Formats: sequence, C-alpha cells, structure tokens
Amino acid sequence: GDKVLISKYGGTEIKIDDQNYLIMREDDILGIIG
Repeated sequence: GDKVLISKYGGTEIKIDDQNYLIMREDDILGIIG
C-alpha cells in the first residue's frame, strides 16, 4: 500500500469495467511514500 506522488497534469485516465485507472510515465512520478 505505498502512496505515489505524481505531477498535477501527468498521466492518462482510462476506465475499464466502471473502474478508473491512471496510466503514468515514469518521468511523471515525483516520489513514493511507503
């Protein structure tokens, strides 16, 4: 259950089976809090 910090405008939102997902490039990840 780590938390991931991402840039505000990064990523692409997709929806699969009524579940929202955010696809990110590695460069858009600012840090991981574990």
